[in-house]
Amino acid sequence: MVQVSFSPPTICLALLPGLRRLLPSLPPTVRDVDVPPLFRERYILSGYRPVGQSWRCYVLSLFQLHNETLNVWSHLLAALCIALRFLTFSVFQGGGLLGFRLQGPEGQGFSLDVSSMPLILYVCSSITYLTCSASAHLLQSHSERAHYSLFFLDYVGVAVYQYGCSLALYLYSSDSVWRQSTLGQIHIFLPASAFLAWLSCSACCYAKLRFQRSYPLHRKLCQVGPMGVAYLLDISPVIHRLSTQNWSSSPAMPLHLLQVVLFLLAAFFFSCPIPERFSPGRYDIIGHGHQLFHLLLSLCTLAQQEALYEDFLMRRPALIRMFGEERILLACVSFICLTLCCVMTVNHMSAQVVAQLKRGHR
Repeated sequence: MVQVSFSPPTICLALLPGLRRLLPSLPPTVRDVDVPPLFRERYILSGYRPVGQSWRCYVLSLFQLHNETLNVWSHLLAALCIALRFLTFSVFQGGGLLGFRLQGPEGQGFSLDVSSMPLILYVCSSITYLTCSASAHLLQSHSERAHYSLFFLDYVGVAVYQYGCSLALYLYSSDSVWRQSTLGQIHIFLPASAFLAWLSCSACCYAKLRFQRSYPLHRKLCQVGPMGVAYLLDISPVIHRLSTQNWSSSPAMPLHLLQVVLFLLAAFFFSCPIPERFSPGRYDIIGHGHQLFHLLLSLCTLAQQEALYEDFLMRRPALIRMFGEERILLACVSFICLTLCCVMTVNHMSAQVVAQLKRGHR
């Protein structure tokens, strides 16, 4: 009978010390009383990572079970799904990649596809907010300055995503009746959406910097208020369409309804610390409200993406005729302007953080 050995190969034994150095054992998680108040969450009593470790420890904590693990993985996996789905859509349905057609007017080479540029920006904004959020939750325990800076970056991602949604929903998902209303005028809707996106970023940064633990109620209102108004404006073309058209008229309609329901549920769990409020300590690692918010928002974005793909395929042939290349390109440029405004706001807020921390350490 042939003897089978289950001992590890010699080369594996030789590599083990090196692997241990590359992947050091991480410090165990601690309770809320063992971290400064800035890093605590209400009703979450355990699963915190110690503050002040090396950056490598927090990067490797991606594979550790703590109270931020699901927050990080839910958004990382959603970002990966969005990127892969966009690639498959571009290759098999979209007719081109990154805003370019595979064939030019003479049948060869590449040509700029203006009609797909807002969709590209929407996908980029979705991946941006998901990766910024995942990075903030993964690395924020490094220090107080890192905590503030990373969540400011998270708020930039949220603002960019808000405007990316409004741009795509306006151009691909609105109907002509709604666009003839006062709110539906392109020179009113898009500037208002951009302003509210910037206001959401600024208000969240201000609330983060201004209010300390334990947070008062008006801190949450300062965050939720501008974001809620921005969402009502951004989703208004979809709400009008859902309320006036037959839901079987387009495969995008059920997906739009699904994304609205998922977003409202996500907003509920973002605003209310449920279920951990009723059983502190029980949902520290799995199941607390912010994790449910992340999961629902990720599913909302995936549903929204599919709805926009359906609308894009239906609207694409007539999009240039309806809006004109100049207007579409100008709307895309305004996306870049909004991003720069948010970055400048965050830079200003970060300088305030440095000054505040210096005063606190004196």
